[in-house]
Amino acid sequence: MNATTRTLSLQGQAGHIEAMLDEPADGAAQGTVVIAHPHPLFGGTMQNKVVQTLARAFVQRGWRAVRFNFRGVSASEGTFDEGRGEAIDMQQVIMQVAPEGPLALAGFSFGAFVTSHVAQALGDQRPPHHLVLVGTAASRFEVAPVAPDLHERCLVLHGEQDDTVPLASVMDWARPQSLPITVIPGCDHFFHGKLPLLKSLVLRHLCP
Repeated sequence: MNATTRTLSLQGQAGHIEAMLDEPADGAAQGTVVIAHPHPLFGGTMQNKVVQTLARAFVQRGWRAVRFNFRGVSASEGTFDEGRGEAIDMQQVIMQVAPEGPLALAGFSFGAFVTSHVAQALGDQRPPHHLVLVGTAASRFEVAPVAPDLHERCLVLHGEQDDTVPLASVMDWARPQSLPITVIPGCDHFFHGKLPLLKSLVLRHLCP
């Protein structure tokens, strides 16, 4: 992502997990965000542009940003596990890169689905300071609900013209929770031409 990006070698349930770390320029981080990428079987990796945009936004606000490849992607070992193993992977990444201190979670598409379950699994033990879900794959997977106590710290972003995950499916998921959704007009699933706006919205959400 930039000259200061460091490669990490982590251990997961299925073997080696490939990851990358970006830190604020001054080296003084207020916490760590772990970011999950889109569907591994459809080209999703930690190099995805939306994932990189999320990392940039968090770093700009003073967070360490860790992206990682799910099992079976690039140098990460193992095979696709429909979200179950991927959630375990994400939890093991958290334990290794952020065993303590402020934690934030973010994910895009399939990664948002996985992130929702990780946030649910952490529960009251370690609730994230921020939860950012982008293009949440609610039409394809059973996305976990967001705990009421997390609603004020949760940002859900979706494109109005998303034809991969229809906006209606995300609204159906959010409605029973009374969870607000920020809809970006004229935006598709991959945020083509809208990445600067995506970053701006995340930066605004992360303001103290």
